[in-house]
Amino acid sequence: MHKFASLFLIFLAALVSLARAQTDARITATWKVQKYDISATLPQSDTDRTMSVRARLDLKNVSPGAATTVTMRISQNAEIIAVKVGESTAEFTKGEEKAGSSTLQKIFVRIPSVPSGGTTSVTVDYRLTVKDNSGVAALSPSAAQFLPLSFWYPTPNSWFFARGADYAPFKVSVTAPGSTVVSSGSIAGGSFDQKFNGQPFFAAGDWDTVEAGGATVYFPKGGNANYSIRASELAGIAADARSFITKILGPISDVPLRIVASRRGSGFGGGGTIIIDESVFRRAKLDAQTVLSIADGVAKTWLGGAISVSGDGDGAIREGLARYFATQFIESKFGTNVADVERARQRSAYAGIVSRDAPISQVTALDDFYYSEVANKGAMIWRLLAKKVGENTFNAGLRSTVADGEVSLTEIRGAFAAEKDLLDYSFDQITDMNLQVGLPQQKGVSWRVALRNAGSVDATVSVVALTANGEPMVAQATIRPKSFGEVAFKTPNKITRVEVDAEKLYPQSDYSDDVAPREFTESDPLLAVKRLFDKQDFAGAERAASSVLRTLPRFDDVRILLARSYLALGRQADAEREFKAVVDEKVPSSQSLAWANVGLADIASRSGQNAQTEKYAAEAILADAEYGASLSARTLRSKLNTPAKVDDSITAFFGSFDRAAVANKKADLQALVAPGEVGRFASGIAGQTEQWKTQVVAVDNLDANTALVETHLTVKLLNREVEAGTAVYRLRRFGSGWKLAAVDIFEVR
Repeated sequence: MHKFASLFLIFLAALVSLARAQTDARITATWKVQKYDISATLPQSDTDRTMSVRARLDLKNVSPGAATTVTMRISQNAEIIAVKVGESTAEFTKGEEKAGSSTLQKIFVRIPSVPSGGTTSVTVDYRLTVKDNSGVAALSPSAAQFLPLSFWYPTPNSWFFARGADYAPFKVSVTAPGSTVVSSGSIAGGSFDQKFNGQPFFAAGDWDTVEAGGATVYFPKGGNANYSIRASELAGIAADARSFITKILGPISDVPLRIVASRRGSGFGGGGTIIIDESVFRRAKLDAQTVLSIADGVAKTWLGGAISVSGDGDGAIREGLARYFATQFIESKFGTNVADVERARQRSAYAGIVSRDAPISQVTALDDFYYSEVANKGAMIWRLLAKKVGENTFNAGLRSTVADGEVSLTEIRGAFAAEKDLLDYSFDQITDMNLQVGLPQQKGVSWRVALRNAGSVDATVSVVALTANGEPMVAQATIRPKSFGEVAFKTPNKITRVEVDAEKLYPQSDYSDDVAPREFTESDPLLAVKRLFDKQDFAGAERAASSVLRTLPRFDDVRILLARSYLALGRQADAEREFKAVVDEKVPSSQSLAWANVGLADIASRSGQNAQTEKYAAEAILADAEYGASLSARTLRSKLNTPAKVDDSITAFFGSFDRAAVANKKADLQALVAPGEVGRFASGIAGQTEQWKTQVVAVDNLDANTALVETHLTVKLLNREVEAGTAVYRLRRFGSGWKLAAVDIFEVR
């Protein structure tokens, strides 16, 4: 038996060794991209959905041996026309590669032998078709947008490799008659030349611009004066964020900062160019997510741009360290209380996927929780490390590590070798830490509090106690792994509440038991309050929200639920106070801003203040932040029965749409729809409509070429009863006529 066990262990070890060897072989790169040079031509016809592209890749053989083939990945929607190696035409074959829910097209090219360290170039001519517009790929007569995860260009290493996708300097030239093209890098001869590492992308559209503080903001053309004000504020945020990061990581060569408004792809940033939602410019103030996105994008100008990031766990740097710096910037700009709210949002986002996370050094973009983990948990780890070693020491260590223009997670871990146990646990293991605190027990003149650490590494924490008279007390403790600890508070007053790790430094599997007496069973405090609100337990939601706001007083999303609970309880003055507090916040979430205006419109409506009702409802609608808030605002406004001011061209559009729908003429319907948009909606109407009648209720002009049109719709489809309700359409002007670009609300029952 003993002999059998020994043989089994030897066999198991061999399998593990083989598996590791296979894993290493799977992720070892043969080619490193030295530069992309891409020329694209957008179609000129409204109905043409195909872009013509030529992409040249300068490649270096980084494998230990000679290479005789190049394998490239690209979208399945790319039709490969020709391939050249150097200046010679080359034959190629095609295949497929599964990448999670996506399937990439593989192009196999045989090349003359290239020795290790040698270089070659490959040029691919192809046509890329976009059937339906999405957040990563969109093609229409008025705008186009191609982000890296649309797989619009060929590249040797998959976007989903464990050690990261290809990042390299790139040149992008786009022929787009009548449109302005934006990418990253300097502009020369109509091309964008990015000297730093990046992934090629571009957007094309029709924008107005504002330049301030070294940043250019591209915003929807034909907007009101508010658009320019928001644009100047955004430029200021970008300039301030650049100054903040420069103080930490040191100066880099001047990189043009660009902020681009788009309906899709908000949150993407690369090489100093950041895409934000176009609705930002219609709001009364900047929102928290937009400010974070800009600071995050500016940080990535260094991390992954001027400073090359490589190796396993690169997302902890490219996403996590950038998120940490962005949050630190928010703290420096708007205060600790505001930054604490952002950290709470990050913590809640991570708590939502903690039960299925993977070690950061192993997780890849194929995992659907990748960004939730590497950005949010990553930011928490860097904050914890900075707290342990001191912020100045942390920043100095990073500056030293990135001084050569390259960085990896291995290098940073080496720079902080004294914290090896913490970093090994943080990056190489899943989160198993759960810090718990017991009810305070009085013993003589002291109150003793039991602590527990269920994790695999020491936890050095602050424990905050609150006495009956509201006095806070703080004690420090180090709790050993898989062990218990205790702290004592010397006070004659009764302790009513205690919290372990009050700063919330450590990633945990459960945050709800950090407090005694326990207040929630949810790690996400916002979710805990919302559950009560959704159950219409408004008194319970009020108590829960008030509890959260005692520790996070600037948590505007929770304050909105408090205000809405007050309103439901008939405490109108309290509700109005809280709604106005959200409106006055420095950087509330866009959803909170919208709901605050809905709440104020509701209060104004109850007291017969029609002008105020209309004003606040319009603010909520233009915020364009959340379906529920927009629908509620429209419902309040419709009660005013204000006659709609409707342009004749919009009336004519819906007349044509109604006639085409009833006639069941698919071609006529499609002619009224913007290319690549709402195709399924139009197809669902054609062929089964008996009645389709549209009455325009209100029109909100967003800019010179976009309008939101609220309608009352009455329809009858085959084999169904007559249905009626509210539908809100987004119309976009193409040339002299309107076309349907989106269906924002459809409440037809």
